[in-house]
Amino acid sequence: MGRMRRRMEEELHLRGYAERTVEAYVEAVARFARYHQRAPETLGAEEVRAYLVHLTEERGLAWSTVNQAVCALRFFYVDVLGRAGEVERVRYQKRRKSLPVVLSESEVEGLLQATKNLKHKAILMTLYSGGLRIAEALGLEVSDIDSESMRIRIRAGKGGKDRYVMLSTRLLRVLRRYWRLHRPHSLLFEGKVPGVALTASSVQRMTKASAKRAGIAKPVSPRTLRHSFATHLMENGTNLRYIQELLGHKSLSTTAIYTRVSRVGATRVKSPLDRPTTRAAEAPE
Repeated sequence: MGRMRRRMEEELHLRGYAERTVEAYVEAVARFARYHQRAPETLGAEEVRAYLVHLTEERGLAWSTVNQAVCALRFFYVDVLGRAGEVERVRYQKRRKSLPVVLSESEVEGLLQATKNLKHKAILMTLYSGGLRIAEALGLEVSDIDSESMRIRIRAGKGGKDRYVMLSTRLLRVLRRYWRLHRPHSLLFEGKVPGVALTASSVQRMTKASAKRAGIAKPVSPRTLRHSFATHLMENGTNLRYIQELLGHKSLSTTAIYTRVSRVGATRVKSPLDRPTTRAAEAPE
């Protein structure tokens, strides 16, 4: 892409997009160009449509991957080239409304007990105790752990907003042991190279391995711990709007999905059939 790559990166940075989003959008447009073997600025609406058909029908990619490509192409044609007409008929894929996988509190405990590596345990506990996204956990600096006010600062979370989550006393004890053993520099969870964070893929592999050792049959990922955090808070009576703030959700409707997976509705609310007046009307057996 050359010149167009630099122009797109500049436009994304000017609009305040996160660095990971900049990289993802630029790479998505580069893949589009490689597919057609032409410079992206020479391509138009028909090529965009053909590429999206390729992603959905030939490769069968997940809706999130396809929608990221749509976002990147719309940005490229509208904000970089000023040719909105090329993508005005491009629509986002509808997301399947599947419910998130959630672990029970005992399954979370089993997962942690099955994780013997101290760094791995500290990462899993951090993800669960504050409901962090994996990128947020891997972006934590040592100074973000505020033991005086018992808070963790999440810097530039999704949408570029800072927020705070609670610091668990149990997590703090583990983090102190971890710090004494590994002595991280600025980043809390460094990889093998000092100052460079662990990769998300390594944390995903580690999480799956711990789940397997714990005998958990459900598909478990780092995001499962975030879903479990929100669900467990809800089941213990935490206000939905407070959970929204802790998760960093822009819309309350996004947080409301946990009302559909919480056991509060399924098991704790009594059926009207079990009311005393109803039982009194039963015929003797």
